[in-house]
Amino acid sequence: MKEEKVKKEKDKKENAHNRIHELEEENKKLQEEVLRAKADLINYRKRKDDEVSQYLKYANSDLIYELLPVLDNFERAIKMDDNNLSDEVSKFLAGMKMIYVAFREMLEKEGLKEIDALGKKFDANYHDCLFTDNDKEYEDEIVLDVLQKGYMYKDKVLRCASVKVNKLDENKENEDKKGNDKNE
Repeated sequence: MKEEKVKKEKDKKENAHNRIHELEEENKKLQEEVLRAKADLINYRKRKDDEVSQYLKYANSDLIYELLPVLDNFERAIKMDDNNLSDEVSKFLAGMKMIYVAFREMLEKEGLKEIDALGKKFDANYHDCLFTDNDKEYEDEIVLDVLQKGYMYKDKVLRCASVKVNKLDENKENEDKKGNDKNE
């Protein structure tokens, strides 16, 4: 009987030891899950903070995009030659120019920048090619004319510049050379 008691006690201790070991392993797993959950929460917060900051950074981009045609129309209006205008119309044009300057300065203060395109190499990220020309005085893929200005809002393209690009026709040049060789 004593042996049975000792054996039962030994089994109880062994079971208790095994149970302690199981609980320690389970505790370890739960701690790892908690750490993973904390890391996920931290990453989620960072992602949300980035999204909110991006949203706030570009919050006015839709409004500014809607104002670009107004800016274009102001530029067209002030291109008039005021030397050939009556005194009243000339004063009106001077007022339009002042409004245009104030309007443009306000947009620039908000982060609007004109895309410098004329004479630059064509870049599809900033330019929208509407026409091409074959002018041997300029290098290939150079912007020859800006048909509609393009704008950046902060570091994002709001509207590409509509441009005319020089595209040298190599086939035509080769044909011209062949024609000159035959004439000689």
